Amino acid sequence: MKQERQDFRERFIDRRGFLKQSASSAASLLVAASTFFWRSKQAQAAELSPTTAQPLKPEAALQKLMAGNQRFRQHHPQYPDQSAARLQAVSQAQHPFATILSCADSRVPVELIFDQGVGDIFDVRIAGNIATPEVIGSIEYAIVLLDTPVLMVLGHERCGAVTAAVNSEVLPGAIGSLVKAILPAIEPHKAATAALIDTAVLANVRYQIAQLKRSPLLAERLQAGTLKIVGGCYDLDAGSVTLLT
Repeated sequence: MKQERQDFRERFIDRRGFLKQSASSAASLLVAASTFFWRSKQAQAAELSPTTAQPLKPEAALQKLMAGNQRFRQHHPQYPDQSAARLQAVSQAQHPFATILSCADSRVPVELIFDQGVGDIFDVRIAGNIATPEVIGSIEYAIVLLDTPVLMVLGHERCGAVTAAVNSEVLPGAIGSLVKAILPAIEPHKAATAALIDTAVLANVRYQIAQLKRSPLLAERLQAGTLKIVGGCYDLDAGSVTLLT
């Protein structure tokens, strides 16, 4: 009887060990499968976005941006162009399909909110998304020398720089230069309350677009139909970008 109990105990321990090992193996297989799926997805994205592809037309480039934002806000990102192969492909030359002038706000990372990768967006960031001479020069470089077919000026709700301009805040150091560049845009909205700050945000986007269109280099591309300039506003809560009309 004692021997039978001993045999039963040993069989029970062996079975429990087997079950633990099986569970561990299953978990390992699940992790391995997930890793394989992610890497396959990355490789596929790299193959679908070769740097030697035919340049996009302006409208197609804009559609690609907005499709990426839709994936982002629906929480279904594809994480394109982030593989090792992509890094090598763009290491010697860049061919971004879009240029975006956006606010330097940490909550508005354009590659993430448009679900794009390395070498896809020529990203010009400055507080208040203002078109200073240096910014215009950077954008001209992207449009003229890199042939990006779409330029978006992207503002966002509750922008601190625009709010400071509306409230005529006195800011230390060179921070005030940002407000100075926004003031002409929001002059009609100087009496705005906090609830109407976003109206000034949209006015600022339109004003900066007008400044950019004064560039002879950009105007030439617009006239030729090889460039499209659009304004957008990013919703911090929803993660969505709305195009300005």
